[in-house]
This record gives sequence, structure tokens and C-alpha cells, in this order.
Amino acid sequence: MSDWKVELVEDNISEFHVDFAGPKDSPYEGGLWRIHVELPEAYPYKSPSIGFVNRCYHPNIDEASGSVCLDVINQTWSPMFDLVNIFEVFLPQLLLYPNPTDPLNSEAAALLMREPQLYANKVKDYVQRYARPEQLLGHNPASVNNKSSDDEDGDGDQKMGGDGEESEGAFLSDSEDEAA
Repeated sequence: MSDWKVELVEDNISEFHVDFAGPKDSPYEGGLWRIHVELPEAYPYKSPSIGFVNRCYHPNIDEASGSVCLDVINQTWSPMFDLVNIFEVFLPQLLLYPNPTDPLNSEAAALLMREPQLYANKVKDYVQRYARPEQLLGHNPASVNNKSSDDEDGDGDQKMGGDGEESEGAFLSDSEDEAA
């Protein structure tokens, strides 16, 4: 079992952040992502909502919101699964084996299919820019909130509201997926 840092959000036992390390032998190795987890009242019978807080370049992760497209969480969740499955199996498998045919980030999907080495290089660049452990552990707002110091054009590819508060982001769960 891996060691994870877990922090409650506003002392709410059903909403917390988990720091998740990228899998070894992948372009994500060395990266550390903060994952926002919300447990519904019906958990474990309903899936948790999860999303990346800091940016991750991946075909099945929405770069701006952090939403994750993962069937086992969004559609085929079972009460037999638990949070350990998400962090030890589901998320590592998602990062190791992206599905470019069902993307949330079509640019990443196209690059992965056309130029796999360029895709891997871009992932490594994102790891350096947004997912270095010292950025999360030091709570550097520029990395934790999807905001880059090079984002001079203010094009909205960050997770900050106008008053500097972190936005909630959009995290998919099976109930939200059914409503869509």
C-alpha cells in the first residue's frame, strides 16, 4: 500500500484531497497531483467524484477542470471497490494506458495518436511545470490551482475565481454522468 497525504476540506469527512504520485516508468513519474475527492451520501453504493486539482496533460483528464473520464468510476462503479482501488489501481492504470478514442482533452488525444514521443515530452513538461512535489508540499498556489505563472493572457485555463478563491471544478460521478 502506498503512503498518501490526505487533507480534509473544511473539516468535512466526505470531501478531501489526496496527494497522488505518478506511476513509475511512465512520463508521469516524479509528478505529484492533488486529487479532490467528494464522497456522496450513498457511498460506497454510489461512486466518489474525483478530479485533478493541479494540471495534468492526458487525453482522459480535462485540463481546465480536472474532470476524469474513467468508466469504472463514472459508469461501472461497484460497492466492492473502495478508495484504495482508485489510488492504487484505477488512476495509475488511467495514466499508464490512456484511451485517446474517448477523450476529454482532444488535443492530448490527437498528439498521443499522431506523435507518441511528442506527447510523452509534453506530459514531462507538465510534470515539471505543474506537478513537482515541492510545489504541492509547499502549497505553491501557482501549481496547486491550475494557474501557471506564464499564463499572462488570462485565458481562463486556471482554477482561480476573480477573488483568488479556488473554484470547485467539475468532477464527474455516475449521477452527473447519467444527467448529462
